[in-house]
Amino acid sequence: MPHDAYATLRVSREAGLVRVTIHNPPVNVLDVALMADLRRLLTTLRDDESARVIVFDSADPDFFIAHVDMSLVDAPDAFDQFTPEVPPGLNVFQALGELLRHQPQVTIVKLAGLARGGGAEFVAAADMTFAAIGSAGIGQIEALMGIVPGGGGTQYLASRVGRNRALEVVLGAELYDAQTAERYGWVNRAVPADELDEVVDRVARNIAALPEGVVAAAKQAVVPDDLSAGFQREHDAWAGQFVRPAAESLIRGGLARGAQTRAGERDLEGLLRGVAEG
Repeated sequence: MPHDAYATLRVSREAGLVRVTIHNPPVNVLDVALMADLRRLLTTLRDDESARVIVFDSADPDFFIAHVDMSLVDAPDAFDQFTPEVPPGLNVFQALGELLRHQPQVTIVKLAGLARGGGAEFVAAADMTFAAIGSAGIGQIEALMGIVPGGGGTQYLASRVGRNRALEVVLGAELYDAQTAERYGWVNRAVPADELDEVVDRVARNIAALPEGVVAAAKQAVVPDDLSAGFQREHDAWAGQFVRPAAESLIRGGLARGAQTRAGERDLEGLLRGVAEG
């Protein structure tokens, strides 16, 4: 797996550990290119028995995965190229989360920057997440665009934090800091920023060094919940909102005010609330 095999990912390996650094400037939006690279990476590694742990981080200290590319509003069929590879009952965004959630390797997110929308869904689909205190932030922003999460977020959240907090996250549409996310059960642990690399490296290397078969046995024993019925409900809710004029207006208004730029993404919640208030 050469370093330059992916346009939006930097990949390296060591003794059972695969490191994947997301690099999709300016803010790591989940666009077609990043979706394609993540799908190809996970599919390629699925049958690689020499890989035991995959660690995801970002080349940009401020952003992990910003969210799904909002320009989808102008190209709703942009992701259709992935449809033939998507299992029945899932949309393309849910299918990415399920690829990650059912990966045979242990998947770990090292969250040092912001992850909203589809980025937060990716975080929740991973086996473990360690978040940097003071710099990590996570949230489901979709309600401020007139929609609801459509890539597994509602189901992953309810499974992790409970229905009451899932509704708070989805409808409150706020950015949560590392300590709150840890307290809610959204991430494994909030870690001082200057200790994040050390903590994740220790966990990843310890797992990668386990005797043969232990990782596979653990993942076979601790299976992901069956969320298939929930995914269908989520897709119907997301698709029903996405076609409404209000969603298009809010998304276009967000892009016009600077969404998907570095400045606009720093307070995307405030930006989108400003659009809604006119």
